[in-house]
Amino acid sequence: MPYQNFGSLPVYKKALELRQMSREIASYVSFNQNLLKLYQSNSHRDHIAGSLLTDAILIPQKIALAETSTCHNERMKIATYINIMIRNISSYLRGLEKDGVKEIEYLDLLRQEIKSFRKSFKIWRGSLSAE
Repeated sequence: MPYQNFGSLPVYKKALELRQMSREIASYVSFNQNLLKLYQSNSHRDHIAGSLLTDAILIPQKIALAETSTCHNERMKIATYINIMIRNISSYLRGLEKDGVKEIEYLDLLRQEIKSFRKSFKIWRGSLSAE
């Protein structure tokens, strides 16, 4: 049965935390402090930060979409898509490191958040298969 209140769904809460931390890191590492215009920048780091932010914003939206969908196949496709976005975020963090971000401890905090999200995500994905 799909949740009516996403705020009570543990994976959704974790996704919101991941989104917030990604927003903070993107803001910190980007040269262009206007997060809405990262895509217009000529900086490789800004493009990576923008991609990080985009995927982190999409994850809670996709969880909500899966929770409201009645089609099992659609729900599983969304779960696969979320898994890809999580892998992408990890890749973006490696890209930021290679681009010279010195504050690795901030990137490591986001990595820990991803790890925590993955645990919750696996439980949630399993519940999608059971329904």
